[in-house]
Amino acid sequence: MKATAVHEADCRRCERLVALRVQVKTDYPDYHAAPVAAFGDQQARLLIVGLAPGLHGANASGRPFTGDAAGVLLYQTLYDFGFSSQPRSGHRHDGLELTGCRITNAVKCLPPKNKPTGAEIRNCNRYLANEIGQLPRPLIMLALGRIAHDAVLTSLGIRKTAHGFAHAAIHALDARYTLIDSYHCSRYNINTGRLTAAMFRDVFKRIRKLVDCTA
Repeated sequence: MKATAVHEADCRRCERLVALRVQVKTDYPDYHAAPVAAFGDQQARLLIVGLAPGLHGANASGRPFTGDAAGVLLYQTLYDFGFSSQPRSGHRHDGLELTGCRITNAVKCLPPKNKPTGAEIRNCNRYLANEIGQLPRPLIMLALGRIAHDAVLTSLGIRKTAHGFAHAAIHALDARYTLIDSYHCSRYNINTGRLTAAMFRDVFKRIRKLVDCTA
């Protein structure tokens, strides 16, 4: 694997995740059921980092946050703030394009019960680090949840204790990188009211201003 690789279509570093991929492909032959590559503008000033593909979402479609409930709020908000050409993300070939934005995950493969182990997160961190390194700077990064937040810090060699996760917090990591936190836009967080559409929009208002200032 080259040092600059950001994705391996058949990565086999995590035995548990490989076994799950094989089982899912057996159960759902039409599913992508493989590592999910990042999606969006390769010259983006905004990188959104989620947790991992969902079973019937990105793991099925092969595109981050596409086909599941979490993507409903995300893509609608991206559209509202000028980052997406469409407010809905139905499938990988629906013509949706991102402008100035790119979406990836801390873990590229579907984990059992949406809970990757620490080792699995570490195994995948090299891809996130390489991806961040290839994007223009200054770069704004949105971490959807604590695991994504910690993965970004690890990829940059920053101690996790230096920047604690908090919804809507803005972390000026250095002159090159700014990290913004949000609760994950999962169905659970939305249904329980931990994250509302208004809260998510408030985060994106801050993001839009920061991105515009770097243009």
